[in-house]
Amino acid sequence: MPPTSLRGHFLISMPHLLDETFAQTVVYICDHNEYGAMGIVVNRPSGIRMCDLLAHLEMDNRTAMATERPIFDGGPVRDDCGFVLHPHTPEQPWIASHKVSDDVCLTTSMDILEAIAGNEGPEVFLVALGYAGWGPSQLEQELCDNLWLSCPANSDILFHLPLEDRLHAAAATLGINLNLMPAHAGHA
Repeated sequence: MPPTSLRGHFLISMPHLLDETFAQTVVYICDHNEYGAMGIVVNRPSGIRMCDLLAHLEMDNRTAMATERPIFDGGPVRDDCGFVLHPHTPEQPWIASHKVSDDVCLTTSMDILEAIAGNEGPEVFLVALGYAGWGPSQLEQELCDNLWLSCPANSDILFHLPLEDRLHAAAATLGINLNLMPAHAGHA
């Protein structure tokens, strides 16, 4: 692992990060080690609804909680694959779950979507297509270049806050108002 792993943290894009893929995003970091980092953008809807995804997968949707829930654009890597963030519980029944933190798991197996469709899944969850990935030392360099802020993730922001409020709420955990930050950052 790098000296300071950001696993279980939020990355908050700085106002001067203009790359349309990551401008005004919050990324939940699921893994970070000497080989790179992997995260899910948690505040950018893809335009697909959960009910549409379940219908595309030919799953019978028996739950109202999935009807209008947005599917997120998790990032540009493997955008044909689904990733489900949900609270961690000791009795994880899903085939491919990865414990990210004491509070959050990442699951990539279809069984969790089948459970959600059958009203037997986790009460709160976030489904994304694709992920954000960084090669060795790439994220560290982007942090040095002032492209991102980082802070410990907060489950309330991740699962309960309206998606349009997540960017500013994550920054506020650091005492930062992004509206007051300049569009260009320097190096002190």
